[in-house]
Formats: sequence, C-alpha cells, structure tokens
Amino acid sequence: MRYELKDLRLFLAIVQAQNLSTGAERMHMTASSASYRLKNLEYTVGSALFLRTPKGMIPTPAGEVLTKHAKKLLAEVETMHAELSHYASNLRGSIRLLANSSALNSFIIPSVTRFLTSNAGIDIDLKEKESLTISHAIVEGQADIGVGADLEQLPGLMRELYAIDRLVCAVFPDHPLASATVVSFEDVLAYDLVSMDRSSSNYNFLANHARLAGIPMKTRMHVHNFSSILYMVESGVGAAIVPASVLEEAERNRRVVAIPMADSWATRHLYLVRAGASEQNELVREFAQILLNDPQIVAARAGQQY
Repeated sequence: MRYELKDLRLFLAIVQAQNLSTGAERMHMTASSASYRLKNLEYTVGSALFLRTPKGMIPTPAGEVLTKHAKKLLAEVETMHAELSHYASNLRGSIRLLANSSALNSFIIPSVTRFLTSNAGIDIDLKEKESLTISHAIVEGQADIGVGADLEQLPGLMRELYAIDRLVCAVFPDHPLASATVVSFEDVLAYDLVSMDRSSSNYNFLANHARLAGIPMKTRMHVHNFSSILYMVESGVGAAIVPASVLEEAERNRRVVAIPMADSWATRHLYLVRAGASEQNELVREFAQILLNDPQIVAARAGQQY
C-alpha cells in the first residue's frame, strides 16, 4: 500500500471537522478534489473510512485505526522537519540556477518555492535555458547549478540523475484524439496546437522534432506558461505537448485528457549538473543535495507520481 501525506492530512481534517467540505477548505482544496482523494484513500485501505450520519461524518472502525496511525505518522514527520530545519537554516548566500522549461515548471519552481518559504537566508537567481546549452553554461561559470534533459557530461562537471520527465499530448475531452490510447507526434501535428512562446526551450525542442518529421507545427497561440496552455486546451483552442506532471489536477477533474506519446524522445531523463567538487563552494554542494532529495523529486526520479 502507498499513502500520500496530503491524503492523510485531508483525512484528519475531515475527522476533525466531521464534514468533507470544511475539511477540504482547511486544506485549501475544492470539495470535488477532496472527495476524489478520499475515495482513492478508501480504495487503498480497502474499506470505507467514514459513516455519513445526521451529525456529520464519523470514522468507521477502519477510519479509527487510520486516525491513530496517521496522527502518529504526521507528528513524526513534523519532528523530522524540525530537526532537519536546523541544517537548512544555517545556509546563507545566493545560488545561480538554470533549467529548461519542462524542469522549470514541473519540478524546479515547486521545489524551490517549498524551500524558500522556510529558508530566508538563501536567494536564487533562476533562469530558463535550452538543455543543449546548460552544461556549457555551467562550465563557463554562467551559473552554479543546471537542470535539463540529457545534459552533456563535460570534463569538470558532476552530473546526477534528477528526475524522469514524460511528455504527453493534452487535449479537450471532445477532441478527435481524446479516445486514443497512445499517439505519435506526427499524429498530433495534424491538428491545431497551443505552445509555449517561441523563445522557450519547450517550444524549440518540439519545433526541432517537427522539422525532423517534415511536418510544420500549426500553432494557433503562444503563451508564457503551462497554466495558460492548459486553459487554452480546456477551452478547445488546440492540443498541446506538455509534461505529464503539470496535468495531474486537470486530468483528475476530467478537464483535459492526457494521451501517452509513442515517440522515444517523449520520455526524457533530467540531469542536475554542477562544477567539480574541488571548484565548488559548500553552499552549492549543499543546495544541489537539497534539490536532489526533495521527496517529490525522488518520486519523479523513480518514474512515479508523487
């Protein structure tokens, strides 16, 4: 069995409130999203967790057992965070970080945001760059750490697997491709698309594969982030090729359909590169380990959804 901490926190919020909507509100979630997560948790447990009564939602015997263990588990997690925060709080300085657009939006920004909210002593200069140029930029001293797809292992660089990034085709539920179990990029190129702006590494990567296929991309709209792309897809403007991780909520709520890509390049290995240890200060080494050991990144490195 595999339990997510967010599901356990939601479960306890519902136990305390004796109401799903109130529990969802305390977790800053919609009631429909909370209901979906609760059903998945009950499926994982293999038993109903609540009885619906006129006085509210009361834990079943299985729910009472889960309540006891969830409280203990989450308390231990908080203790762990408190003990580890001592080490992170001692970090001081500035980090220059480069990432391609997929890594930037799917992994880096959420990970860095979680870190920065509890570590006031670190400043980060974060810039987007195409994967092909990141390793050379680190060698040339333009940045301290780089994250991108299939980065070169250049002399003087340390390279470690960061995460596994899977590109999928996102379409509106009524789109002609929505019923497909898998599609190729050539299949997608037959339809209108929405894409990141022309300067983004994501768009340049896809445009290059379109050129190799000999089929032009019929891009109706260029936008600056994946959230805008999903809004366009949900509205039926066109299809899009995006990282699977940015689709999780929209797909769960059935606002879009995510279709696996048959192309081998759609599964990309993201690497973290930095200068060799002898040329690097302690802050860079420690921050690289913080990025690599983020629980969501560890899950993505194993090819799982966190």
